[in-house]
Order: sequence, then structure tokens, then C-alpha cells
Amino acid sequence: MDPGDTVIVTGGGRGIGAAVCRLAAARGFDVVVNYVRDDAAAKSVVRDVESAGARALAVRGDVADEADVARIFDAARELGPLTGLVANAGITGNTPGRLDAQDIATVRRVLDVNVTGVFLCDREAVRRMSTRHGGRGGAIVNISSTAAHRGSSGEWVHYAASKAAVETMTRGLAQEVAAEGIRVNAVAPGLVHTGLHAEAGMPDRPARIAPLIPMRRAGRPEEIADGVLWLLSAASFVTGEVIAISGGR
Repeated sequence: MDPGDTVIVTGGGRGIGAAVCRLAAARGFDVVVNYVRDDAAAKSVVRDVESAGARALAVRGDVADEADVARIFDAARELGPLTGLVANAGITGNTPGRLDAQDIATVRRVLDVNVTGVFLCDREAVRRMSTRHGGRGGAIVNISSTAAHRGSSGEWVHYAASKAAVETMTRGLAQEVAAEGIRVNAVAPGLVHTGLHAEAGMPDRPARIAPLIPMRRAGRPEEIADGVLWLLSAASFVTGEVIAISGGR
């Protein structure tokens, strides 16, 4: 990818997604900021992108909805041919707890967003970027989590399982489209300072878990964005990889 190309970032209105949008703009990319609820946050990210000299669109849509995903990708045409996707949108579902305390509606929603949502976005990206479909190639970066390997027992086993599925999807899709000009990789963040913890009713979680991390701190969204942008734009001979950005945990 080159500066001036168009990137879709799902869940781009806050947290890691917002940091990716801002850094992509600073590197010269035009950005589609997808979000599902918070209009004000998404518009704030758009302003930041435009202040960096790039073009931006805020497009509301649920990644678990096939029609919404198609609309998000159609909207990107306003900025030019699509050459990048960061499939970042994801949820934990609720306050953490044991698997036997989870209700099925929550689990289904987590799987819909975290697994089906990534599938739908990756599929749409391939249909538009693959040389097999007349595209010019590009890069996909899916956002996983180190929870995929730890299992998140006592907190979000269902969430961890969804992220393990994302990693499997990443590796399989990378093999399918490697000869069609598309690289597919994933970033697996560890503990990161975002609003996720407070929303789950645990605002002290980063401080509580930090001593378990070899670097003794939680990460910053900007540090995750650095890895995403490397995979998106500079890692020209890397595909099918899952890169942990976790302070060693």
C-alpha cells in the first residue's frame, strides 16, 4: 500500500480503532471510520484524520449485518479504490464471569460481531481488492487478542474462543489470496488502556493485571496502531501471521 490509498477501519470511533485511524492519516492514508453507536466519537476521529491532511468518512454500520457491511464498503468508493482493511470491531459482551454463568444471547452476539463480522468484512475486502476480481491488491489486518491463547478463564472464555477463530480465519484466508495481491495478517493485543474495562464494570483492571505483564504495564492504543500500520503498509513479505503486542504476556 502507498500513501493516498483508502483504508476501512471497523470500530474506528474509539480505542484501538481510533488510534489506527489517526496513525493511518498521519502516514498519508484516506480513512473510512466505521462505528456502530457513538456519532460524536466517530466525527471527532474524522476531524483528526482531516487535520492530518487526509480524507475521511464516518460510516455507521453493524459488522455482523451483511447489508451494513456491503454499505460500508460501497461508501468507501467516495475516497477511491480500496486497498486496506483493519477488521477491528469487537466486543466482550458483558461483565466478566465463568462460562457457566453466561447467557446464550450474549455469547451469540459476541460470536456474531467478533467472528461473523470479521468474516463478512474480510470477504467484502477480498471481493474488491483481489486481482482475481479485478482489484489492485491490498492488505487486511484482523484484530485478535492474546486471550485467544490464554483462554480468559473466569472472565470471557467465549470472547477468547471468538478471537481464536479470528486467528484461524486469518491464516486460512492468507493462503487463499496470497497469489492475488492480498496479504492477510492479525495483531493480537494484550492488556491495553481502552474503555473496554470500564464498560465491563472493571475500571481498575489494567492496574490489577499490570504486575502480571513482564513490562509491568498495560499498553497504549497507539502502540497497537504502530503494529497494525506496519502490517498494513510496510510488511511486504509477511502474510498469515499473528503478531502479539502484549508487553511479553
